[in-house]
Amino acid sequence: MRVIHKELAAGRWRQFSLAKQMANVGSEIERTISYKKRKDEAGSKMAFERGLELLDLTIADPKNHGARLKELCRTREALADHFWFNNEYKSTDAIWQRYFFSFAWLARKDVK
Repeated sequence: MRVIHKELAAGRWRQFSLAKQMANVGSEIERTISYKKRKDEAGSKMAFERGLELLDLTIADPKNHGARLKELCRTREALADHFWFNNEYKSTDAIWQRYFFSFAWLARKDVK
């Protein structure tokens, strides 16, 4: 798999808080949804791949291991199910937008 976010993958990603990491993942998921609504399959696919890469970097970050790791891995599984597979978990775009909005709000609150 190719690395899209080379600078972040080189270690900068680990400097971000979990809230900021997940808010950035959410930005890519928001783009995925936006492209999907415009029927731009290529744009949607690329945005989703960027989002998954950021989520994988979040999962690989040692500070997110322990209790956080389970939710992060399930989030990845459910996202892939929703955008790539049969949506067996019956999630919706609105559910993902609400889920990631919480992280964006928290990340913004931490910036002050």
